[in-house]
Amino acid sequence: MDIRGGLREWWERGRVLGAANPFLVDIGVALLVQAAMTMPFVVPRAAGAPPATWAAYGLSTLGVVPLVWRRRAPVAVLFAVLAANGLYRLTVDGPGQPLPYAGLVVVYTVAALSPARKRLVTGLVLLVAVPVGVWLNTRSARELTFSVFVFAAAYVFGRLTDARQRAHRVEAEQAAARERARIAREMHDILSHAVSLMIVQAEAGPVAVRAAPERAEAAFDAISATGRDAMEQLRRMLGVLRVSDGVPLREPQPGIAELPDLCDRVRAGGGLEVVYRTAGAVRPVPGAVAATVFRVVQEALTNTVRHAGARTVTVQLTYGDSDLCVCVADDGRGPQAGGGGRRGGHGLVGIRERAAALGGSAVTGRGADGRGFEVRVRIPVAAVVEAGR
Repeated sequence: MDIRGGLREWWERGRVLGAANPFLVDIGVALLVQAAMTMPFVVPRAAGAPPATWAAYGLSTLGVVPLVWRRRAPVAVLFAVLAANGLYRLTVDGPGQPLPYAGLVVVYTVAALSPARKRLVTGLVLLVAVPVGVWLNTRSARELTFSVFVFAAAYVFGRLTDARQRAHRVEAEQAAARERARIAREMHDILSHAVSLMIVQAEAGPVAVRAAPERAEAAFDAISATGRDAMEQLRRMLGVLRVSDGVPLREPQPGIAELPDLCDRVRAGGGLEVVYRTAGAVRPVPGAVAATVFRVVQEALTNTVRHAGARTVTVQLTYGDSDLCVCVADDGRGPQAGGGGRRGGHGLVGIRERAAALGGSAVTGRGADGRGFEVRVRIPVAAVVEAGR
């Protein structure tokens, strides 16, 4: 296992180095091809075989050197390799090669990197070059069949590489889009909650100053605390975008343990009683579940503050054998007429997306007793643990 892990680590290092320095990779490929083409010149030769001269070796090397620029100008490199091979056949009687190594590498490169028009040109050139090369060498149907097969295989492998790279690019773009959506959702939840509470507290401030100065001081303290908390959550969230010594600065997102403080801040805004309670055997849950629960409750409370006109809101977490249910219910005016039973716009959409991301579900609408508004989310904790999230 250690040997396998070490080999995998070295392979990953080489892959990263190659991705950062493609020219070095091309030099390595050229050296590898040169080593393969050198073998017929150094192994013992049968009596009567063509001599392994320095002139022949130099011309064979001339057909390998262009591979260093195979990514920059693959079609031009193809013509250079074909010209060098033709010159080798016409001017010297040197050792033959079991495979046209340089030609196969260039055909693979053209298929993997070039647009359709250049690939078509390459195909037309090979339709002429392969039969001509066979005629200059052995003039046998067997060699012609073999040459067509190996060049076709090189082309197919190149197209498969291009398809795989395109699939990886699409996957990377989709991952980036998902990450942008996640960050946007997090920022919406944080800022929407904080701004809503600060607006409510600020609007109540002037009235409290005249009627109960001590309440005004508490409201201003709550505004300050809400702002600081929002800044702290934004700093945590955006920490994943900052890098120190190549390592993202990740900090834990708020979770279930922070829910009592969240309820206290909403309660401190005045005018809304927040009841927080749990049911079932309370136990630790994965970080992804805890963060999702916090954001769901935060968004539900924000909607209550902004839209419900409620006096009381209840936040209840119910721990089941394999799941965790979150219910946020208020005694306000309930779903707005003509609003399709929805309230909160993008916030409710975000709640559904968060639940769905963990394989759960979210239901919103009128409360169980026909009054107020209720957000109910179920998260299959056992499935999340099994998936290793």
